[in-house]
Amino acid sequence: MGIKRKTQSVKVLLSEFEHNSSAIPVTDLVKRFYLQINKTTIYRILDKLEDDRVLHSFLDKNGIKCYAKSNYCTCNNHFDDHPHFQCLNCGRVDCLLIDLSIPKIQNREITISQTLIQGKCDLCSA
Repeated sequence: MGIKRKTQSVKVLLSEFEHNSSAIPVTDLVKRFYLQINKTTIYRILDKLEDDRVLHSFLDKNGIKCYAKSNYCTCNNHFDDHPHFQCLNCGRVDCLLIDLSIPKIQNREITISQTLIQGKCDLCSA
């Protein structure tokens, strides 16, 4: 069940993803908006935005859930199965728009796959 009303809290969170091309850890969102939005409300809104395919999520190197704006997704078609890159120096996480082939595994049905590639970003390498 997705977002039914665009409340002020929904608008605030959506605005963060419109103005930020990298993924955002949920902990950062909670810290940033703790005076405006209750922590439980933030989690609930993010879950609903993910259900609506507006956002997608994955775990970073520390196991913290990160959210990023979904590209080319609808409620019926999900195309955001792509790897993510996390800089080990500054912590920034980006979606990588590259194809990554997940092999078929005998006697297994893969429903979710997450790939996190780590290294130094272009800003930290310079």
